Amino acid sequence: MVAAGRHGKGGSAPTRADDSARAGPAAIAARLSDRLVATLRDRWRRLRAVGGLAVQAGLAAALSWLVAHEWLHVSQPVFAPISAVSTLAASVGQRLRRTIELIIGVTVGVLTGDLLLALIGTGWWQLALVVILAIAVALFLVGSAAVMLQAGATAVLIATLSPAVRDLEIPRFVDALVGGAVALIVTAVLLPLNPLRVLNRAAKPALALLVAQLDDTAGALAEGDAARARAALDRLRNNKDELKALIEATQGAREAATLSPVRWHDRHGPVNRYAHAAEPIDRAMRNSGTLIRRAATLIEDGEPVPDPLPTAVSDLAAAVRLLQRQFAAGKEPDRAREQALRAVCMAGRAYREGVGFSGAVVVAQVRTTTSDLLVASGLDQEDANDLVRRSFGELRPPGGARQQ
Repeated sequence: MVAAGRHGKGGSAPTRADDSARAGPAAIAARLSDRLVATLRDRWRRLRAVGGLAVQAGLAAALSWLVAHEWLHVSQPVFAPISAVSTLAASVGQRLRRTIELIIGVTVGVLTGDLLLALIGTGWWQLALVVILAIAVALFLVGSAAVMLQAGATAVLIATLSPAVRDLEIPRFVDALVGGAVALIVTAVLLPLNPLRVLNRAAKPALALLVAQLDDTAGALAEGDAARARAALDRLRNNKDELKALIEATQGAREAATLSPVRWHDRHGPVNRYAHAAEPIDRAMRNSGTLIRRAATLIEDGEPVPDPLPTAVSDLAAAVRLLQRQFAAGKEPDRAREQALRAVCMAGRAYREGVGFSGAVVVAQVRTTTSDLLVASGLDQEDANDLVRRSFGELRPPGGARQQ
């Protein structure tokens, strides 16, 4: 009756379900379209990131086959291109190691297979024993998964093909050597990586994640929103992939600058500084996690939040953003250092205006994270700590009494 009185005789109020039903197809289509566009954009970024690897792999496979077949007269150089592609499939920065592992694995497999087959002959149980012992020897000598895989695969080939194919051992060893060597030549000379680009591509997601969560924490402190700070902490904790990519990129940059003659000038300067920044950036991420956790506790406990405290956290985020930009440009990160020290100055003001227990921890973590960022920028630890102390100012605890 109430509904009829509102909407006229015999009328009924339109419900949210009716509106959703009418808008449903359009809304679903829009969501599907947005998801498709996001997926295509992500796939395109992925293709751009690994497109160079595909070209390197194709060139290395072709060249390794030509070298083994035309120059070394291996009749069927199947394993040379396989070895080349396997080397390039390793993480950037691990390719020289992968080549060495290939050669060690093949050698172990050949020696183990030949020795055992000479003693026990061929057959199904001999095959099992050869593979077990080849993998066991590889595990004892090196312990690498790649070496064990190569040793086991080579032992299988020796045990199954040696009776029918004569002199298989030498071509298999030569193929592994040729494939790995050609892969290194392709990456070092013919299509060398740009170390700075490798580092930028890997560092950007890690630093962008840190910037976003520090900005959110600054907003949470200003608004008294503990849930926002907790959400920022959860997002920052899921940083394993970003940090792993950054660490691998530093290895790749060093490898490229060491192996490639056209990149030898990068061994000192921006790339070297950038590559050494991975460890202090990792520490800055962990210390920022403590900062954010304490910020959430501060808000939940109703501790005082002096105006300079959110500003200090926001300035810290700005410093990380500047550090990434100046690293990417290959510039000395002077502005990033200044911005980081500005964050420490604001944290000192907040401390002297008066903070609680968790607030004091937030202040301390601003100092510690700034020190990490200064070390990442190229300063040594002692100079970074001295700059932080001077920027923080007088250590007068809340309440006005000077600390003795």
